[in-house]
Amino acid sequence: MNLGSPHVGIVLGSGLGAVADAVEDAVVIGYEDLPGFPRPTVVGHAGRAVLGRIGGVPVAVLQGRAHLYEGGDPEAVRTPVRALRAAGAEILILTNAAGSLHPSVGPGSLMAINDHINLTGVNLLTGPNDDAVGPRFPSLRDAYDPALLDAMRSCAQDLGIALAEGVYLAVTGPSFETPAEIRAFRTLGADAVGMSTVQETILARHCGLRVAAVSVITNLAEGMTEEALSHEQTLSAAQEGAVDLTRLLLELIPRC
Repeated sequence: MNLGSPHVGIVLGSGLGAVADAVEDAVVIGYEDLPGFPRPTVVGHAGRAVLGRIGGVPVAVLQGRAHLYEGGDPEAVRTPVRALRAAGAEILILTNAAGSLHPSVGPGSLMAINDHINLTGVNLLTGPNDDAVGPRFPSLRDAYDPALLDAMRSCAQDLGIALAEGVYLAVTGPSFETPAEIRAFRTLGADAVGMSTVQETILARHCGLRVAAVSVITNLAEGMTEEALSHEQTLSAAQEGAVDLTRLLLELIPRC
C-alpha cells in the first residue's frame, strides 16, 4: 500500500469532494487498488485517494469513507486512518455533512468540531491492542487539537467565513434521527449530528495523529422544520457549503 509521504491526510465526506480538485501534481489511486480500503456504497463518496501537494504541503486526500451502517468489515474504517499514519502523516483533517441542532446555524454553514459524543454503540479500539500502534487506553481530552482549532479560526477570520464551533454527536444510522432523539441530543450538549467522523477521530488519536474536523451543515435536524430529511437533500446542501469548506482547507493546510 503506497500513499506517498503525506504530512496531512484529509477525509472528505458526502458531496464534499471538491478539495481533491485543488491537489497539485495529483496521483489518483482507486480504493480498489488499496488493500483494506472501503468500497463506498453511498452516493457522494468517490472511493479514491488523491496524492500530491496543496500549498506546497504533501497531502493524501481520501474521497469517501466507510460508515458503520454499511455493515462491512470494521477494518474498512481502521485501515485508511492507520495507513495514513504509517505513511508518515502527522495531521488528519476530517470533514462531514451534518445536521444542525441550532436554527442559527443553518444549511451551508461550517462548524468546527471541538468535541464529540459517541452514541454509535461502537468503539473500534475494542479487542486486542497493538502497543506498536498506540496505548490500550488513549486519552481523548483534546481529541480535536487546540492548536489546529485556533488555526482554523484564524483562517476563517482572514477569509471572512462564518465558522461556528460545537460538539458533534455521532449515531450509527442509516435512518435519520427522530424529533425526540434530537431533543435529547440537544439536552446532552450536542450542536450537530451525523453518522461518521468519531470512529476515525478515536483511531487517529490512538495512533498519534493530530485531528481537526469540520462539519458542513446540510440541514436542520429532524423535527426542527416541516420538511422530512433525505440523502438527496444532504448532497444538494453540501454543495452550498463545499465552496467555503474548500477555501477554508486550502488556507488551513499550508499553516499545518
